[in-house]
Amino acid sequence: MSVRSLNWLKFGGLVALAFALGLLFAGLLDLPRRGSAQQLVQNAGTAITPVAAPSIPQAKPLADLSDAFAAVADAVVPSVVYIRAQRQESATQRRLPPGLEQFFGPQREPGLQQGSGSGFVVSADGYILTNNHVVEGAERVIVRLHDRREFDAKVVGTDPNTDVAVLKIDATDLKPAALGNSDDEKIGEWVLAVGNPLSEGLTFTVTSGIISAKGRRLDELPGRTTLNISDFIQTDAAINPGNSGGPLVNVRGEVIGVNSAIASQTGTYTGYGFAIPINLVRDVMRQLISDGRVHRAGIGITIEEASRFDAQYVGLDRIRGVLVQTLAGEDSPAGRAGILPGDVIIAVDGKPIDRVGQLQQEIGFREPGQTVRIEVARKGGVRKTFDVRLQALDAPELARGDSDSVEAEGAASTSVGVPQALLGARVQQVTPALAQRLGLPAGSAGLLLADVTPGGPAWEAGLAEPGRGFVDIIRKVEGRAVTTEADLTAALRRAGPNAVVSLDVVRVLGDGSVNPYIRRLRLADSPR
Repeated sequence: MSVRSLNWLKFGGLVALAFALGLLFAGLLDLPRRGSAQQLVQNAGTAITPVAAPSIPQAKPLADLSDAFAAVADAVVPSVVYIRAQRQESATQRRLPPGLEQFFGPQREPGLQQGSGSGFVVSADGYILTNNHVVEGAERVIVRLHDRREFDAKVVGTDPNTDVAVLKIDATDLKPAALGNSDDEKIGEWVLAVGNPLSEGLTFTVTSGIISAKGRRLDELPGRTTLNISDFIQTDAAINPGNSGGPLVNVRGEVIGVNSAIASQTGTYTGYGFAIPINLVRDVMRQLISDGRVHRAGIGITIEEASRFDAQYVGLDRIRGVLVQTLAGEDSPAGRAGILPGDVIIAVDGKPIDRVGQLQQEIGFREPGQTVRIEVARKGGVRKTFDVRLQALDAPELARGDSDSVEAEGAASTSVGVPQALLGARVQQVTPALAQRLGLPAGSAGLLLADVTPGGPAWEAGLAEPGRGFVDIIRKVEGRAVTTEADLTAALRRAGPNAVVSLDVVRVLGDGSVNPYIRRLRLADSPR
């Protein structure tokens, strides 16, 4: 064999060896065989090896919270119901003024109106809690359970003042929700809202958030009266129209409130929702089930939240309590017991009172004739306790007048004297002619506020000059009657600059109604 042939033979052997080694190496690397690349393209995703979840120890609390939310939702949602309330539209609601038919077309016959909301089962025998405004005026109420069964419900009773209603259905295999203690819940705790937002399409929706605040007063809600109890729980859990009547639930799966209202300029959720505390609802529910209505008790006073000046005036260590504005009369339960306008109520039967809603709940749902011990704070740190016998409380007639302003006649004092310097307002003596113009009783006296200085003591206390639909008249300073500017000047000089003083004021509204009240304020630091 020639050298040339021998070299070619060696070269072929090396190529064969390289090829064999290549196959062996490819096998060790588990490279795709012929055709597997095409398969990967044609069946995208099916040949991708699953990847294990990353190990993130710090995420475990979040995973536990997520599991807790899911468990709470699983436990509570079966207790929630979807409510449809049907009302027959009256013919008067569709009546058009004569001559306008051509613009709006022919009038239709009265039809059926239907609203919707939420509720939740509270007993195995079919009692359901919801809002009064969900079923108000309904001729037929239909309840749909989470398992899709539907029942006609009976309205057992409603209470517009607390916006609570109780329904009853004849059903079996119901799952009642557990009721918690709303007094024990703290701001910042996690909550879930369950309900049927925006009607049929989003039934049995669960949202989460925290308790944003407690003891909220929603005085701007329409139709409110002096009997309305305001002690709402505020939450940032999303609540929309249709959620009304559904439960607000803590992380233990207990209902702590009944979702009732939202604060919104758009009509949908903007971050603020409000629920009625379940402790209040429980008292109302008990009376509605037993009697079909709510019996309230009272002590014959009008009240408001104590201000920082009220707290300082009566020597409280912090701003708390409820200010007694007026008595219903000397023969009222509070008056007979010895309570006075200007007192700050700080406890009932030994339980501290911080705000109006607490006092309303402690008094309002007790039995008339029961006696309660009420502790008050007075000027200079004086503390007194009175035994007050409760009386039945009936809704007062509400005066409705026009919005015409009550304007004062005559001119206010033009001098910049002590009232202007210390009080931040000029005053005008209430003469018999002015009293008659304002509709005050004969013999009325006092000083009408005028030219209130923005940012001054009177302005900060909410006192107002004429032109806003009402006028304010100062009758007493520190319990002493003031009928002239000289009287007021002397009273303010006795108190001195920077002093906190108590004013007895009467507000005369445009409809002629007269509302007396107490106002505390801090005088300015310039005696002039």
